[in-house]
Amino acid sequence: MRIDRRDFLKAGAAASAAMLLPATARANSAFAPKPGNWRRFEVVTRLEIAEPQGRTQAWIPLPSVNEADWFRSENSEWTTNAGRAQLAREPKYGADMLHVEWEDGEKAPVVEVVSRIATRDRAVDLSAPGSPPPLTPTEQALYTAGTDLIPVDGIVLETAQKITAGANTDLDRARAIYDWVVDNTFRDASVRGCGIGDIAAMLESGNLGGKCADLNALYVGLARAAGLPARDVYGIRVAPSQFGYASLGAKNEVITKAQHCRAEVYLDGHGWVPVDPADVRKVVLEEPPGNLAADDAKVVAAREALFGAWETNWLAYNMAHDVSLPGAAGPKLGFLMYPQAETASLRLDCLDPDRFRYAITARELMA
Repeated sequence: MRIDRRDFLKAGAAASAAMLLPATARANSAFAPKPGNWRRFEVVTRLEIAEPQGRTQAWIPLPSVNEADWFRSENSEWTTNAGRAQLAREPKYGADMLHVEWEDGEKAPVVEVVSRIATRDRAVDLSAPGSPPPLTPTEQALYTAGTDLIPVDGIVLETAQKITAGANTDLDRARAIYDWVVDNTFRDASVRGCGIGDIAAMLESGNLGGKCADLNALYVGLARAAGLPARDVYGIRVAPSQFGYASLGAKNEVITKAQHCRAEVYLDGHGWVPVDPADVRKVVLEEPPGNLAADDAKVVAAREALFGAWETNWLAYNMAHDVSLPGAAGPKLGFLMYPQAETASLRLDCLDPDRFRYAITARELMA
């Protein structure tokens, strides 16, 4: 890690101009991610505080997921005019973040973080069980427990029991919950950001609309309530889909609003299995020409693939819930997927990057 307290030398526009992604999308190909070559990306997060007042500080999520089969967090470096910048780690889930604090009176607080990651597509053959490492008792407890926004009792437990009634195996239960989420929820374009993931409120109201942090959290909560270890993975899309799905990839090098939460469920004989019912609903709503029917070929392909596979044109930050930001005056977060900042002890709106003044860009690193 590197901290440079000299004046910031690079302008954001100049930095992002070079961040062009290769046009690799293959139109009209089947959506069938499979493990292949690793791809490396450089992701740059530049944050400025427009109107600093009093104590000014920021927290930028850093890639902190390392999974041998599909994701490696490499290194992160930063440049800032802050008086203090240090790596911080959320203790329960191990989510890394950069915590930056500026001196009172700094008129133009700025920080730029450069992170590099390696990733490749995932696919689990659910017809061929193997011998993956079992979860430890600590992991089993962590990934079946409730969180503030994802309880596993009350209406969540009741719903999970109804969905999985008659399912005889963990795989059957996991698939039943996946199909229920796909069939009963919808993507609500009016929801800000990725949603908040308050699944009990969703079930109690009967309003099952939302975005990825809502719909995939619903999957995770129902799976945990059914006794299946499950977890959300919070990240951001970094490249277009290579399978021609306009809705399932970054549109260009500027990925400031491309955050995406995914989910995993742990199944004996298979280990952690990737799922993403929220992206099925995204394909239905957003894949051109829009509002596709359930039996549309693109929807059918995505629905089948996204129970057991991911196209990993995507950076995984962490799997953390109920995150307390070190030194923060504001409340803890349901999850850490966006840059955060406070000025005069007031939390800035992380879902309004233009006013907050942060930008995230990505480019693929060629060998």
